[in-house]
Amino acid sequence: METAPRFRSAGGVSAMEEAQRRALRRGRPRVVAELRVEPLWGLLEERGLFTRSMIEDLQSAGSRAEQARQLLIDLETRGKQAFPLFLSILRDTEQCNLADVLLEASEHPPAVAPSRLQDLKPLQLELPGEKHKKALNSLERLSIPVQAESDRPQTVPSRGLAADRRSHDLVYEVRGDPCGYCLILNNVTFSQGSGLTTRKGSDVDCQKLEKRFKALCFQVLTRWDLTAQEIVLELQELAQRDHSALDCCVVVILSHGCQTSHIQFPGGIYGTDGKPIPIEKIVNYFNGSQCPSLRGKPKLFFIQACGGEERDRGFVVDCDSPPDKAPGGSLESDATPFQAPPGNMDELDAVASLPTPSDILVSYSTFPGFVSWREVSSGSWYVETLDSVLEQYACSEDLLNMLLRVAHIVSAKGTFKQIPGCFNFLRKKFFFMSK
Repeated sequence: METAPRFRSAGGVSAMEEAQRRALRRGRPRVVAELRVEPLWGLLEERGLFTRSMIEDLQSAGSRAEQARQLLIDLETRGKQAFPLFLSILRDTEQCNLADVLLEASEHPPAVAPSRLQDLKPLQLELPGEKHKKALNSLERLSIPVQAESDRPQTVPSRGLAADRRSHDLVYEVRGDPCGYCLILNNVTFSQGSGLTTRKGSDVDCQKLEKRFKALCFQVLTRWDLTAQEIVLELQELAQRDHSALDCCVVVILSHGCQTSHIQFPGGIYGTDGKPIPIEKIVNYFNGSQCPSLRGKPKLFFIQACGGEERDRGFVVDCDSPPDKAPGGSLESDATPFQAPPGNMDELDAVASLPTPSDILVSYSTFPGFVSWREVSSGSWYVETLDSVLEQYACSEDLLNMLLRVAHIVSAKGTFKQIPGCFNFLRKKFFFMSK
């Protein structure tokens, strides 16, 4: 399925105005959910918005929702008159409510946050002599706030630059608000018979990630203290939702973990009843055959759990690492001994439903087989660092680059060492949105 505009504007046709493009993007979730596409095809061709071959291409996009989504994306390429013509077609096909949604979105652009304007300072121009004074006087008379280079946030590019990066052929399209679901599974308290300890500090992780992913335009769903079966049901329920109007999906799991037998993705996580679930089983609920409405869209998994019992003391290098306290007191791990799943639980399902993975990234808090450290007061090293990196760089860097930063920072902590890593099957760069 195409996820970027495929048609260029015809020669001599002026480009669609930015307010109109923004309206199509802001209104996309509502329009994709409700648009009746069948009555549109004849009128779209009759009024010159699309050729017959273009319409046939749109009709082959998949389900009704997928056709509607691709129609809105391609509409942005059809020139300045495309937006009003599309509104008139909506009204002619008795879909006036959707026309009103788009018209209102085009007439009411998002407001600029006042706090951002207050941060701007007059530019200290480095011009010689009188020319310097005249330039400064001109700026003062015009009351133009100009931001000096030294005052600019170095990690946040202009929206124009960010938009340019996101329009590239090798960049996933992430434009909707919300752009997708973010399911957070936070297991803190485990049953007495499980033999697993309470994960103190995990609520700190959960609160940070809830706030962070809401700021990144996700609809956050949080679930606490679930058994293995309840976790499976939550994952299946999310995979069965209609993601056609959305751009991606995120699953975050905070729990005890262990080694498990696997084919693709190592490791497993525990339900509160002490029963393990292989990571690859979790991932494959969202593959192309199990979750058709996420085909071609990025599925991101963040796993804060131990990969085993090994404790890494690291090795000596010829450079200084930031000092950090040794494990002890409030420092805990999420490790449990390796346990093969009882009988053939999970294995047959995982083997039978494993297509070649695509558009999937699984980020692990630690290397397979090793423990993952968590502070009682400040949460886990991995989540604390991930949250900080997302806050600083999500507006300017792609996900893989940010995960390199996370690995670099976490690897320098503590007497015992920890190195996050990921299994990456994305086909393009992924940039988050931000409000």
